[in-house]
Amino acid sequence: MFAYVGSFTSAQRKARGDGIHVYRADAATGAWTHVQHLGDLMNPSYLALSPDQRFLYSVHGDGDYATAFALDRETGFASLLNRAATGGRNGVRQAVDPTGKFMVVANYGSGSVAVLAIAPDGSLEDQHQLVALRGEPGPHQTEQTSSHPHDVVFDPSGRFVLVPDKGLDRVFVFRFDALGGRLSAVPEALRARPGAGPRHLAFHPTQPIVWVLNELDNTIATCRWDAARGTLEPLAVTTTLPADFAGSSTTAEIALSPDGRFVYGSNRGHDSVAIFAADGRSLTSIGWQPTQGRGPRFIGLDPAGRFLHAANERSDTVVTFRVDAGSGRLAPTGQVIANGSPVTLVFAGRR
Repeated sequence: MFAYVGSFTSAQRKARGDGIHVYRADAATGAWTHVQHLGDLMNPSYLALSPDQRFLYSVHGDGDYATAFALDRETGFASLLNRAATGGRNGVRQAVDPTGKFMVVANYGSGSVAVLAIAPDGSLEDQHQLVALRGEPGPHQTEQTSSHPHDVVFDPSGRFVLVPDKGLDRVFVFRFDALGGRLSAVPEALRARPGAGPRHLAFHPTQPIVWVLNELDNTIATCRWDAARGTLEPLAVTTTLPADFAGSSTTAEIALSPDGRFVYGSNRGHDSVAIFAADGRSLTSIGWQPTQGRGPRFIGLDPAGRFLHAANERSDTVVTFRVDAGSGRLAPTGQVIANGSPVTLVFAGRR
């Protein structure tokens, strides 16, 4: 198994990263060994894999393009294929559709969602559809001045695409035409609480439940998913912070155990992972695990759910925690990987 870590690199981001790093990951122990560095890349921040894990895709913070890489499944090495235009500024998240023929990108800086075709060799084509997101901005005077889509998630059927918009306090839903690679809006977007700032979301692996991570008010909203209509119904809202915390903090990433029994959310400021037990309709707090660093922009579990990795952007580390399968609690393994300004990581398995 190989782990691919993207980073911020630019002076504008006050970053210390230097590209994409590739590690061999031991599935039993969680130990990582460095195998490759891909430099000369500007802010290769969020990464995504093709369904067959033969290709890796990166968007580039503050840029207007995405890049494609071919992966050697035996060595883990990545080779640059090409770059293509996303039609907007500051791509922050992307997702490849289940057929592997299209990629959808959230352009945070210009308030749009783009669809790019993927060629049979894994390379990207320039965007062929660009959808502007419309609505009334939220009340936050600096973070909600306009549309800021921050995630792209396909529903389990692959027929819908969900896009949380931090700037408009909305979760937009689009039908996805897998033949032509085109989006069409579902009229009933989910309205979050004013100032919530929806950032990322995750589907329960088997139940019609979606959890929406709200960046600005530090909450997770539990929603019921109607797979026929493509709509979300709010059920409950849960804070990600302890009641006695009085500092400044924002959420960053949400992650689920493979069976959906536990939900994790990262807090930047409190610098922790909030741990919840999920019962379908709501979340019950289990506690908080310090990430041993500052600004955990990303958290993610390995495919088996044995280890959770926290990417501390401001401390330049990726810290590994062992997951207790029974309680969902986290325990540090002692592994701390030095990696400048880490933003995200993805895992690809060997054949």
